[in-house]
Amino acid sequence: MRVPAKSTVAERGERAARGRSGPVVGAILVTAAFAALVALGTWQMQRLQWKEALIAAIAERRSAPPAPLEKIEAMAAAGEDIDYRTVRVSGIYAHGKERHFFATHEGRSGYYVFTPLMLADGRALFVNRGFVPFEQKEAATRPEGQVPGEVTIDGLARPRLSEKPSSIVPDNDIAKNIFYWKDLDAMAQSAEIAADDVVPFFVDAGPAENPGGLPIGGVTQFDLPNNHLQYALTWYGLAAALVVVSGVYVYRRKR
Repeated sequence: MRVPAKSTVAERGERAARGRSGPVVGAILVTAAFAALVALGTWQMQRLQWKEALIAAIAERRSAPPAPLEKIEAMAAAGEDIDYRTVRVSGIYAHGKERHFFATHEGRSGYYVFTPLMLADGRALFVNRGFVPFEQKEAATRPEGQVPGEVTIDGLARPRLSEKPSSIVPDNDIAKNIFYWKDLDAMAQSAEIAADDVVPFFVDAGPAENPGGLPIGGVTQFDLPNNHLQYALTWYGLAAALVVVSGVYVYRRKR
C-alpha cells in the first residue's frame, strides 16, 4: 500500500482550507458591498429631504414682503440664514465704483454689474444691478442706466463668500475689474471703500427695468438641481442587483 507523501497531504489540506474560506470571504465582501450601496441610497434620500425643504424655504422667502435692510442685518448678525430673503433699501449709486462679475445670461456672455449703493449712514451696500453684454462692460456705453439721485431697490439678500468656491475658478482680475467669484472684500478694496463701511452681504436687484434697458435686473438664479431621488434609486437598484446576482451564483454552485 502506497502512503501519500507528506507534501501532497499538506497541499490537499491547503486546497481544502481555501475551498472552505473562499465562500466565507465572498459572503463578507458581498455583505459589505450591499451595506455600502444601501447606505449610499439612504444618504441620498436624506439629501432629498434636505433639498426639498431648502427649495420650499426659498419659495417662501421670495414671496414674503420686502423687509427693511436693518432687519436683514440683524438676522445676519445673529447667524441666521439670509439667503434669498426679500429686502428694500434706499440710497445713491456710486456708479464710478461699479465692479464687474463675469457671467452669462440667456446664452449671452457678459457681466453682472455690482454697484455700491451709498446709504444715509455713509456705508456702502454692493447691489447686483443685473446683466450687461460683454461689449457693454464700460458704463460709458450705457449712460441711460446710470440713474442719478436716490433710488429704492427691492431685491434679494445674498450672503458673501468667505473663500473661492473651487480651485477651478479663476482668480479675480482686479486690474481689469473682472471678478470670477464674489469676493466682497476685494470688491470694496478695489473700489476704495473701507471694509468697515461695507454692509457684509450683497443684494440682487429685482426685475424692475432700468432706464435704457441696462443692466437687465432680476438675474438671481433659483434653479437648484434636485436629482437625489434618481441617485437613491440607482444605489438601491445596484444593491438589489447584487442580491440577485449573488443568489443566482449560490444556486448554481449548490447544483
